[in-house]
Amino acid sequence: MFEDSLMESSNRIKAKSKYWSILTFLFNCGALIALIIWPLLHPEALPKQIMAELMVAPPAPPPPPPRSQAPKVQTRTEILTGLVQAPSRIPKAIKPDQEVAIPPPMGVVGPGAGLPDSISSVIGSIGTGPAVTVKPPPRKTLRISSGVMAGNLLEKTVPQYPPIPKISRIQGTVVLQATISTAGLIQNLRVISGPPMLQQAALDAVRSWRYKPYLLNGEPVEVETTINVVFSLGG
Repeated sequence: MFEDSLMESSNRIKAKSKYWSILTFLFNCGALIALIIWPLLHPEALPKQIMAELMVAPPAPPPPPPRSQAPKVQTRTEILTGLVQAPSRIPKAIKPDQEVAIPPPMGVVGPGAGLPDSISSVIGSIGTGPAVTVKPPPRKTLRISSGVMAGNLLEKTVPQYPPIPKISRIQGTVVLQATISTAGLIQNLRVISGPPMLQQAALDAVRSWRYKPYLLNGEPVEVETTINVVFSLGG
């Protein structure tokens, strides 16, 4: 053996015949074909559960859900007393065949045509009734200082010094507030401050005073001012 593996065997080892490989190939092919054909000729020998899974087709997918159709909105035009009112719901789309022709107004065309009777009567009465007189707003009383109104004084009555305050040597200034009318007369005369024993003498004297009317934009207006009446023992 060692001689044959290490050294030339001088053709003493004989190889097998080439026909042996051909026979082996044919035998293997025949065994393979037999394994394939045998299940086809005898299907009852195969496992039933595996065959059922292979033979049954998969279930079909469920159908898609039906599409919900949007409700159709019908437009309706309401005509009441000759007026076109808007529909209660706003449609998404308006088709040309849904347009409604507005009938022409009945009767003679005038300032109140196509309007309700109540509005027509008001419009019709304009210009036929008596003329409306617009009264100007009442003028507000202006507040003028005593120094400015002293320059408009026309008639001044000197107050009489009461005997009791004179004997008691009471003196001072009585401040009065008055409203001078557009004619220059004293109105709403009242006392603001001053010695109590001298207030009545100041009121009696100032009631008879007369002023020149105070003019605003060339027109006389009422003014409110203060009047100072001075009582002094020194004259």
